Amino acid sequence: MRNRETTAKIVGERARELRGQMTLAEKRLWQQLRAKQMGGLRFRRQEPLGNYIADFYCPTARLVIELDGDSHAERGEADAVRDEVLSSEGYTVLRFNNTQIFNDLTSVLQTIEAHCERKEKRPVQI
Repeated sequence: MRNRETTAKIVGERARELRGQMTLAEKRLWQQLRAKQMGGLRFRRQEPLGNYIADFYCPTARLVIELDGDSHAERGEADAVRDEVLSSEGYTVLRFNNTQIFNDLTSVLQTIEAHCERKEKRPVQI
């Protein structure tokens, strides 16, 4: 049985590998999110979050963005569990399929931006 430290190391190593193997859809979206182009917010790619790796993550908005390619067609149940776990930890997960990235990137970016704006307007709880 693995301990938490070993799991974190394995997830971190896998995230580094994935950064070097971005899909075309991930590259296309990353070009729009990198360098604080989305409302001055910083996004990270292939970011470890517990036992999971988010395709893209904005810490300020606690937003996880997942791109679903053809391989996700068979992973619907696992993705739903993953989304539920991340949501229970206070993250919001937005999912887009690769077709949306290639055919309607503008709408994808508008959805992301609208979500980030809503998050920024929430009152701080003390």
